[in-house]
Amino acid sequence: MKKVLTYGTFDLLHWGHINLLKRARNLGDYLVVALSTDEFNAVKNKKSYHSYENRKMLLEAIRYVDEVIPESTWEQKISDVIDNNIEVFVMGDDWEAKFDFLKDYCEVIYLPRTEGISTSKIKQDLFAVSSQ
Repeated sequence: MKKVLTYGTFDLLHWGHINLLKRARNLGDYLVVALSTDEFNAVKNKKSYHSYENRKMLLEAIRYVDEVIPESTWEQKISDVIDNNIEVFVMGDDWEAKFDFLKDYCEVIYLPRTEGISTSKIKQDLFAVSSQ
């Protein structure tokens, strides 16, 4: 079984997220998603609208996702790859070259982002509407 791993916050879930998860799953037989915990988001100076547990529940309901694990630190990626027998690590191309250090442990693929959508764009659009 070929296992694939991706990481993210997956807040305000949208079709760009679904496209990434579908394409990641198509690279193997089993997709593991490492989901940023609320505590780790605080370290990254990010605040999610939805809690970790709610974001985890949403991800688990998506047919492309086989397993969700917590992302608690920047440093856990090598151990996640080893501990979960990962063969392919996938991230959006906005992270290009940032995870090349994992090439010693698995294949690393950067997928193009879905054009026209992002969580940041959704937040900007909502703020613009609420400011009117």
